Amino acid sequence: MSSAEQVKPSRKQRVRTLWISDVHLGTRDCQAEHLAAFLKRYQADKVYLVGDIIDGWKLRGGFYWPQAHSNVIRRLLTMSKRGTEVIYVTGNHDEFLRRYSSLVLGNIQLVDEAEHLTADGRRLLVIHGDQFDVITRYHRWLAFLGDSAYEFTLTLNRWLNHWRRRYGYGYWSLSAYLKHKVKSAVNFISDFEEAIAHECVKRGFTGVVCGHIHHAEIRSVGGVEYMNCGDWVESCTALIEQLDGSIQLYRLADEQALAPLEQPIAVEPAA
Repeated sequence: MSSAEQVKPSRKQRVRTLWISDVHLGTRDCQAEHLAAFLKRYQADKVYLVGDIIDGWKLRGGFYWPQAHSNVIRRLLTMSKRGTEVIYVTGNHDEFLRRYSSLVLGNIQLVDEAEHLTADGRRLLVIHGDQFDVITRYHRWLAFLGDSAYEFTLTLNRWLNHWRRRYGYGYWSLSAYLKHKVKSAVNFISDFEEAIAHECVKRGFTGVVCGHIHHAEIRSVGGVEYMNCGDWVESCTALIEQLDGSIQLYRLADEQALAPLEQPIAVEPAA
């Protein structure tokens, strides 16, 4: 079993694997500065981008792409050039890429799902997870409606935390609070976890790494090691496999309570 303890990485730390999901580049709520800084700390053998990295849904309604979002792409390309294998697993918000599945460009692969073998021999299914969301699969209009409602709570989040900072309070996530308190949200997360764990049992996987529901967690579900990357919109979380195969949950909030960066990330030179 992997360790569920949280870890604070040192600069230039050598790790075996990084998993990140639900970055939603192209949206105003993407925490791109924090993600670029996070990626810069590591020398990783593999990086899995577990879906919804680029938000195609949002970009269809209007183009928003600040320099910070380009910096994330530059950082990933630089890591790839230096030998890191980058596996982009498509999600529902970047489903426009699914027509190009199995594309390989140097150290970058585009897939709909992947199998990862940990250093200690565990077989993990790596998948975004929208395939196990009944609303996304069968009621797309509800999915779009829910996405709009979620975006509204994130807008409230921005204003709420603006005033909290002015009065000396730390970051607090309204959307995360609602996920834990609203019964229907709690039931949805539970149903999602059980559905994806059942698929792993059926296919003989030890565990799963997924995203989609923006709820980072490592726990056992039906005998399956369930690991969710979380997101880089509200919680800024990732999964890290150390060289011995242990997998840990990283939370930015543990370091700086999601305080905004005082200085913007500088534009990196072309790789």
